[in-house]
Amino acid sequence: MAASSSAYLSLVRCPSPSLALPIKGQGQEKRVKYMRMEASRREVGIITVTVGACAAVLLPLPLPQSLHKVGEGEGVAVAAEEAAEYERETRQVISQVRGTIEMEKGDPNTSTAVAALREASNNWVAKYRRDKQLAGKPSFSNMYSVLNAISGHYISFGPTAPIPSKRKARILEEVDTAEKALSKGR
Repeated sequence: MAASSSAYLSLVRCPSPSLALPIKGQGQEKRVKYMRMEASRREVGIITVTVGACAAVLLPLPLPQSLHKVGEGEGVAVAAEEAAEYERETRQVISQVRGTIEMEKGDPNTSTAVAALREASNNWVAKYRRDKQLAGKPSFSNMYSVLNAISGHYISFGPTAPIPSKRKARILEEVDTAEKALSKGR
């Protein structure tokens, strides 16, 4: 087949080493990791028509229940549930933050409380960071700032180091602001 009549010519990486072609040379067996693929315009056209026909047959099929778009009434209920869950979980994290940073310097449970707070904060951030509607709320940004400040302190100084009074005051102020925004639904 001449290169001028080919419609598609490229190097394709083999998906696994076992599919690569063995080539013997210079006393060693080597495997070719790339294969040259060549097809005529006619072959590319046939493949395109075949794929299009398959898509035309499969697209009208009903979607599984899990992929159906939620109706308007259901969407409002789901959004209200998600907002209530966000508020509940944020309040839990707030109470955990307050309890952890108010612990006395020599308390033996400090490192356990810090570990639990780190896990809760990581879970909270992972769950809500990618949700565009929630990530834009003032309560989210304030809580994210609080959790970042606390995590940074305990990572830098260790789980038993007390938080300095100025940092603690700023953290508690941010927590209060987040709680007020949360109570207003923001």
